[in-house]
This record gives sequence, C-alpha cells and structure tokens, in this order.
Amino acid sequence: MTSLSNSNSPLARREALESRLEQLTRMIEIRSVEERIQKLFGEGHIRGSTHLANGQEAVSVGIARSIDPDDIVTCTYRGHGHALALGVTTVGVLGEICGRTVGCAGGLGGSMHLVEPAVGLLPTAAIIGAGLPIACGAGLAARTRGKDRIAVSIFGDGSSNIGAFHEALNFAAILKLPVVFVCENNLYGEYSRIDLTTAVEDIALRATSYNMPGVMVDGQDVDAVAAAMETAVARARRGEGPSLLEMKTYRYSGHSRSDPATYRRPGELDQWLKRDPIDILARKLVEEKLLAADGLEPLKAEVRDAVERAAQEVLASPHPDLGEIMSHVSAASADGDRRFAFWQ
Repeated sequence: MTSLSNSNSPLARREALESRLEQLTRMIEIRSVEERIQKLFGEGHIRGSTHLANGQEAVSVGIARSIDPDDIVTCTYRGHGHALALGVTTVGVLGEICGRTVGCAGGLGGSMHLVEPAVGLLPTAAIIGAGLPIACGAGLAARTRGKDRIAVSIFGDGSSNIGAFHEALNFAAILKLPVVFVCENNLYGEYSRIDLTTAVEDIALRATSYNMPGVMVDGQDVDAVAAAMETAVARARRGEGPSLLEMKTYRYSGHSRSDPATYRRPGELDQWLKRDPIDILARKLVEEKLLAADGLEPLKAEVRDAVERAAQEVLASPHPDLGEIMSHVSAASADGDRRFAFWQ
C-alpha cells in the first residue's frame, strides 16, 4: 500500500486517490475491511447488526475521486465503503463499528453512524432515504453562503420508492440545487428483488419527472462511475442543478450479517462475480503498466495485513466510559444560548 493510504490523516488518504494504483488499493482495503467485520462479529466484538457492501467498491471510490473534500456527502447505513473511500481511516471505521474510543465518532455511533467532517462525510443514516433531503439542505446552504460546494446523496434502489426521494428530487430541481443524487441499484431493497417492488427497471428514468439528467452507469467500473460523477458535479457547480445517477451494481453479501441471501436467483451471484470491480480495475492497471501481471494477489495480501494490524489496534483500545452517553447532547434555549440538556 502507498504511504498515503496508511496515513492517519483523512485528507491525505483522500488526496492519495489521485493515484490509479491507490484507487485499486482502496477498493481492496474496503473489501478486506468488510471481510474483517464479519470475523469480528463471530469473535464477539461487535454488537447490533451491520450491513456490508462488498462488490460495490467501484461506486465508493469513483465518487470519492470525483469530488472535493469540502463537498458534502450523505449516505446510508451501508456506508463503510464510502467512509473509507472518502478518507476515514481503517482504524476509524473498525473502531466505530466495534464501539471503541478510536472510532471516527468515538465509539458512540456504531456501524450505521460513521462521520468525518474533514472529508465532508455527514453522519450516515440508519433511516431509509434520510440523507436525500439532508443533501438538499447542504446544497442550499452552500449556495446561500456563496460556497463553490456541491452535495452528494448516496442511497439504495429501495429508497427510490419512498416519499423523501420524490420530495428531495423535486425540491432540488425547482431550486436548481447543486446536488448529485446517486442510487446504488444492487437489485435488492433489503430482502426483496427490485422487480417485485418497483414499477420501472431503471431508476434513472425517474429523473425525467423532475427535469434533470438521469444516467445509468456501470457501477462495477470505477472509471465509468467517475466519468458520470465528473459530468454531474461540473453541472452542479455551474449552477445548472441536480442530476440522478443510477449505479448498476451488486452486493455479494446478504442484507445484514445474519442474512444468507437464499432468495437470490440461481446463478445470479456467479454472474456478478465475473464482473468483480477489483478485477476490472486490476486488468486495466496491468494494461497501463501500473501493476505487474502477477501483482494483484501480493497487493491483496499487503492490504489484508494492514487491515489486520488496524483491527488489533482497535481491539487494544478502550470502550467509551458510560458518562459519554450524555456527551454531544445539547439544546437551544429561547434566548439562543446552547446549553447541555437533561442533566442540568
């Protein structure tokens, strides 16, 4: 792995994505972290549930390499890959999931509430579609303050069937907000296949209703993701309004840690494994002479070792004190003062 990838600075990790080899390295890191999370569950180090996105790494890295660190990103509870791609450290992600003080939110948020203001990541949301209107607010705030920033809202195909999706797209379109809506269409909303829940096969078609571009993208190809993102981001920065990008992708795991995904169609997973995003980028880098023909497996081993070291650092760190339950909790009084609530 590159030295920047190992950095404890989220900004340095983000800058490292300018390197093609680092993009591959980060995708492998995301996959390795997700695999280690499964093991940490089995070892009894994680409470609650968690939701993996192995197979969707190209979407995370393609988005991250296409936006600036001060742009705002909202995403769902399936957000480990996005956090790592944007620059959150491996220790920060694993620490938060394990509820340790080294986590990116001090171990207080857990798997579904990752955050890193330094690289624009707002707290990930456990509520389906919650990030859609929040991204609109971030885009409106940026324009009101005269900032050259855009907001990116990342959500699943299931979210496209709820009111917040339609309200957010309509609101953003009416005000021409600098927002890029990114749908990760992995074919399943929780345990239900999209053809059983959604009247259209392509979510991008819904953009027509809100007079914005709707683009279908190969979500397994990081370069395709980045190209579509760059076009939509440039449009947003020019003040031309929002876009809807539909990333055609697939999660190799079930909905959550206890889901064996037996509802999949026979052979479906095998077909998607043939278009693994890591393999697709690795082949390109071999052609570009940036990776040796036999360089992928050694790189994977190097990344796995780094992830294991991070996991051991996390497990050696403490849990938050019980008193932390009241930290970061405040309320505004009638006179505008902010004071701690509940215990005063």
